[in-house]
Amino acid sequence: MKRVTVLLGSPHNGGATYTASRKFLDYLEAYGDVEGEIVPLAKYDIRTCRGCKACFQHGEERCPLKDDRDVIIEKMLDSDGVIFASPNYSWGVSGLMKGFLDRIAFVFHRPRFWGRTASSIVVQGMFRGDKIRDYLEFVAGGLGFRVVKGSVTRTLEPMTEDALRKMDAALKRQSERFHAELLREPYPTPSLFKLGMFRMGRSGVRAYAPRDQRDYAFYGEQGWFESDYYYPTHLGPVKKAFGAFFDWLGTNTSAFRVAETVPATEQSRPSGPAVQ
Repeated sequence: MKRVTVLLGSPHNGGATYTASRKFLDYLEAYGDVEGEIVPLAKYDIRTCRGCKACFQHGEERCPLKDDRDVIIEKMLDSDGVIFASPNYSWGVSGLMKGFLDRIAFVFHRPRFWGRTASSIVVQGMFRGDKIRDYLEFVAGGLGFRVVKGSVTRTLEPMTEDALRKMDAALKRQSERFHAELLREPYPTPSLFKLGMFRMGRSGVRAYAPRDQRDYAFYGEQGWFESDYYYPTHLGPVKKAFGAFFDWLGTNTSAFRVAETVPATEQSRPSGPAVQ
C-alpha cells in the first residue's frame, strides 16, 4: 500500500484548494493500492523562520523555534508521495506554504526525500498559477523528490459546474501520471544535470565547509563523500567521466569560496544583525 500526503497550504479546510486535493486523493485511492491524508498546515504550529542559520551551521535540532515542523517532516518521510497544494495568494504560494518551506530550508543543503514522488496542486482566481506550480516543483526536486507535473485550476468561489468539470479532468490526468510514477523504480539513474549538482555540491562541501559545520558531518554520515550519488546507482563510463569532471569543477570553482572572497574591510566591520 502506497501512502500519499497532501500538504494543504490553504487556511480554508473546505475551500477550492481543499476540494481539489480531496478529488486528487479520491482518484488515487480508487486504484486500491494508495491511502491518502490531507495535512492542513493551518492546523499546525509553524512559526516564522528567524534566519539565524542555526539549522545550517549546527543542525536542525538546534533551531530555537519549537513548533510542529518535525511532525510534518515525519509525515513526509513516512509517505511514498507528497503533494504541495496552494492557492494563488499575491501571485505566489500562500503564506502558510511559504512559511513551512522556509522552515525546512536546511533540507536543500541536506536532501533526504529520495525514493519518493512529489507533485503540486495550484488553485487560482486569475493567472500566474503556472509560475507557482513551477516553483513548488523546483522546490520538491531540491528536497530530493522525483517530480510529476502538477495541475493548475482557475476558478472563483463558489465554484461553477464548468470549473468543477475542468478541475476534475485535470486532476484525473495528474493522478494517472502520479500513480504511474509511484510504481516506478524508486532510485533511477540520475541525469547529467542531477549528477553534476550532487558532485559539485559534494566536492564544495568536502573542500571548503568547516569541519564542525552540520553539512560536512551529514555528508560524512551518509557516505556521500565516497559515493557516486545520493543513493546507490550504476553509472556508465560516460557518466563516470562526467562525474570526475564535476568533482574537479566543484573543488576548483569560486562559487564555494565565499568566505575567501569577503573583503577585509567587511571582515573587520563591527557586527550588526546576523542575517540580512
